[in-house]
Amino acid sequence: MGLRKITKNRGSFQSDEALLKLFYLALKNISAKWTMPIRDWKAALNRFTIQFEDRMPQH
Repeated sequence: MGLRKITKNRGSFQSDEALLKLFYLALKNISAKWTMPIRDWKAALNRFTIQFEDRMPQH
């Protein structure tokens, strides 16, 4: 719902990258308001670590 609210007033985007940047910033702002923990986050994080090994920070 939050992403739809942000994009509905804009007619088009210059590029896919512009849309991705807007979504990134919007999600960053929206996620600050989340109070519930993300369900099954550990499993998702493990999957991201396998699939995007070069992009994930090392602990």
